[in-house]
Amino acid sequence: MTVETYGAISLFPPLFAIVLAMVTRKPVLSLFLGIWSGAVIFTANVGVVQSLDWVVSSIGESTFNAKIMLIVLFLGAGVALIWRLGGASAIANAATSRLDSQRKVGLATWVFGMLWFFGDYSNTAIVGTTMREMADELRMSREKLAYIIDSTAAPVATFGISSWVVYQLSMIREGYSAAGISPESEAVPGAFALFIQSVPFNVYCILAVAMVGIIVLSQRDFGEMLTAETRSWTEGKLLRDNAVPMQSAEDSLGDLLTDSPQLRFFLVPVGALITVVIGGAFFTGLSASDPGASTLDVVGNAQFVDALLWGTFSMVSVAIVLGVGSGVASLDEAMETVIDGFGMMLTALSILVMAWTIGTVTTALGTGVYVTNVAEAFVTPTLLPLVVLFAAAVVAFSTGTSWGTMAIVTPIAIPLAYSVGGGTAALLPVAVGTIFSGAIFGDHCSPISDTTILASTFTGSDHIDHVRTQMYYAVTVLGVSALLLLTWGVTGITPVILLPVGAALLYGIVYVLSELDAGRKDVLAKPVESAQQTPASAPSDD
Repeated sequence: MTVETYGAISLFPPLFAIVLAMVTRKPVLSLFLGIWSGAVIFTANVGVVQSLDWVVSSIGESTFNAKIMLIVLFLGAGVALIWRLGGASAIANAATSRLDSQRKVGLATWVFGMLWFFGDYSNTAIVGTTMREMADELRMSREKLAYIIDSTAAPVATFGISSWVVYQLSMIREGYSAAGISPESEAVPGAFALFIQSVPFNVYCILAVAMVGIIVLSQRDFGEMLTAETRSWTEGKLLRDNAVPMQSAEDSLGDLLTDSPQLRFFLVPVGALITVVIGGAFFTGLSASDPGASTLDVVGNAQFVDALLWGTFSMVSVAIVLGVGSGVASLDEAMETVIDGFGMMLTALSILVMAWTIGTVTTALGTGVYVTNVAEAFVTPTLLPLVVLFAAAVVAFSTGTSWGTMAIVTPIAIPLAYSVGGGTAALLPVAVGTIFSGAIFGDHCSPISDTTILASTFTGSDHIDHVRTQMYYAVTVLGVSALLLLTWGVTGITPVILLPVGAALLYGIVYVLSELDAGRKDVLAKPVESAQQTPASAPSDD
């Protein structure tokens, strides 16, 4: 597949934005400067008009982006209502007697995150808001909470009944089309069957979730996370000095509207969200399917983004009716809270729009196609998993979008795997699984990733601090994933056997690195053991 690109210079705008964001800790400014640099390359002039046109098109020309923006706003409003009506506090109060240690809170967050598989956006919003108060009380650093939530959001969504799976199925179909093959006429599996076969090769996502469990249960950290946890435990500082946390509920909304929080103000709105999302997905899938279609076909045809939009709107509506109807809030207070909830998401929305625009820049310059085409020169059946994994990882890191990465890489990787496999389906599951793995890894490490942005928002973490602390763990998991995929390429041993080995290897690495890093920093590898009873604190708004 030959596509004209701007060559290696197409890598400059996204990498410039990422490096600038990491150094300056100002993601919106850094992203815009990255966009502007891309416009200069694209137009060969000052590029200001092109920059603004790209930003406008990211907001107004994509129905999908418009729906995502509404979902984010409704999530902010729903979370604001649940918080101010006392729902989040009621959950925290109910669980406080049981979750009396940082390990238990971390474990509950991990499990909650795995159970909420409907979508990464709602996962970060609901789990982050629900668990943060308990995590604060037990002096878990905001960086640690953001990591747990972020690393059980998108990875879990790639396996459950979610918009991710539907999107993955559509990308597989695009890959088949690009390869000029048809499941009906050739010996290749259908899209859903290929997706199921690819799951064991989605090594990064599986091990990323396992890594969270290892970190939580062992209470061992390394890298900048060890520094953050030591600070939180010994000094009671949930955030580092001079950190700039993303907006949070208590900072933006003020006091609760009730002195006696009740669980129904959490369970009923969230129940409405779940019911409408599942019901809406089933309805849209059934409407788009032929009579007598199988459940798998219905799931494959479902419009999960639409269902999530309806679900988040229902959550807001039900919370308003419940709050006003019970007398806890007046209609004015409820609507004021909705507007405040919208406002709480403005920082995240600003970064999202800039991140989408960077995606537009990389598409215009052919960044993803360039990276993947370069990788093609090294492909053999043994190296195919690694080449696809790292190509997807670089594209996702550079663009900040897993879905965009899948759209870029899948139509190239599937024909490549079909060709390298001798015109058979043998390597197709490997290609699909490693595309998803690389895309999620890049998402976890990129400061311009939407899911990572929202994880910082709903946990009240400094965004760049979250990215920097999570990166150590993501790179570790990627390294083990690459080793397992290389072992599969050389030996052909099934990933079902290799994955438990990978999890054990991760535990060993965490143990060794935590000891080495603790010795280097002259702190304990398990900072929980050094706790001094200093009250937890977070910086004020000033």
